[in-house]
Amino acid sequence: MEATQVEQKYSFDVVRWFSIAAVVYLVVGTLVGVYVASELAWPWLNMDSPYLSFGRLRPLHTNAVIFAFGGCALMATAYYSVQRTCGVRLFSDALGWFTFWGWNVIIVLAVITLPLGFTSGKEYAELEWPVDILIAVVWLSFSFNFIMTVAKRKTSHIYVSNWFFMGMMVMITYLHVVNSLAIPVTLFKSYSIFSGVQDAMIQWWWGHNAVGFYLTAGFLGIMYYFVPKQAGRPVFSYRLSVLHFWALMFGYVWLGAHHLQYTALPDWTGSLGAAVSLAMIIPSWGGAINGMMTLSGAWDKLRDDYILRFLIMSLAFYAMSTFEGPVMSSKTVNALSHYTDWTVGHVHSGALGWVVMVAAGALYHLVQKLWNTEMYSAKLVNLHFWMATIGAVVYITAMWVSGIMQGLMWRDYDEFGTLTYTFAESVAAMHPYYAMRAIGGMIFWAGAVVMLYNVVMTVRKAPATSTVRAAAARA
Repeated sequence: MEATQVEQKYSFDVVRWFSIAAVVYLVVGTLVGVYVASELAWPWLNMDSPYLSFGRLRPLHTNAVIFAFGGCALMATAYYSVQRTCGVRLFSDALGWFTFWGWNVIIVLAVITLPLGFTSGKEYAELEWPVDILIAVVWLSFSFNFIMTVAKRKTSHIYVSNWFFMGMMVMITYLHVVNSLAIPVTLFKSYSIFSGVQDAMIQWWWGHNAVGFYLTAGFLGIMYYFVPKQAGRPVFSYRLSVLHFWALMFGYVWLGAHHLQYTALPDWTGSLGAAVSLAMIIPSWGGAINGMMTLSGAWDKLRDDYILRFLIMSLAFYAMSTFEGPVMSSKTVNALSHYTDWTVGHVHSGALGWVVMVAAGALYHLVQKLWNTEMYSAKLVNLHFWMATIGAVVYITAMWVSGIMQGLMWRDYDEFGTLTYTFAESVAAMHPYYAMRAIGGMIFWAGAVVMLYNVVMTVRKAPATSTVRAAAARA
């Protein structure tokens, strides 16, 4: 296919920029995470500076990995796969570029405001009201451009990955808008219109569904497109993928209250959240099995297809996380796990093992397609895979042990009915596990650096015409 014909058919330039940005933000976001994890093990690292304190850098870390890296990965893969599955160019190139530059302006504003202490104090929604408005505008532009591309498709069928992407877009729009409703008092200070228990309920309705629809539904859209493409096999069961979609859409919205067991929230809400959480194991595992079984008859590809290893390993972590979370939401287990590092371990089993690994596999696949070349070094892809896997396992294991130990120490009583351990003693007992977590994070971050180097070298060695050709004939 001639270069000009390919360029007219698809809008891949903005996808390239999003792809590179995602890899850069992965390195930066995990570096901040390693630093704040190290501060908990060695507090002197904050250097007595308010700008380097855990309380200010931790939200910068979460925003960098969730919204900077995760957002760019989602937008790159969504804009790419919707064109490929619909057989048409993006509805609007201008909106595509507005999405890219607008999203990056938001990221820059986060980097400036969060270390300065400008925060709403809401988990995963720390940015203040002017930035929240900009997020809504850019997100709606992204969603509109995607949906209109689907609307003008040349295929009669809407492939399931597009349903997952659109489900994410619709849900995150109203979740973000409702949770961010606030009364501004200055340019960088506002107060939520909700108060007390209602604010907590709305916060975790948003907080868990940011996980459920942004970090799960969106990345399942990635999985359902890139696993079959990389494996060279159709998805194992298309009917199961549709069932997975609808169960997730209707089930996930009820789960937020399971974050608030044993709080002032009405008891029935926590029970409802736990019950639906346990029920969600079924569709979640159905999706994970569907992705893995797509390799039926092609398991031998895992021997030398290191990109496919990322995608399949991510599904193993997805299955584990979507089992662990519901178990932790049950009141019996939650009595031990609540407020402990076990929760941190659970979050990172999903974030490092599921989100980053499926995104890394998709981005490796994309880089080869977008620049019409092979990866600079397959050995470096393999090295990254093992560093990511080992780093994630070390991190998660440290937090599991630390969290369960915390829970047991906090609830242990002596023969007089008083607590056996002071809180300070429990903190001291955590030190080796915090050091272990930092080491696991460093290994994971080093793997991200390997990925960035490999991607940069791949782009540099790509044929000069590939910036136009975009490898459409190979897709």
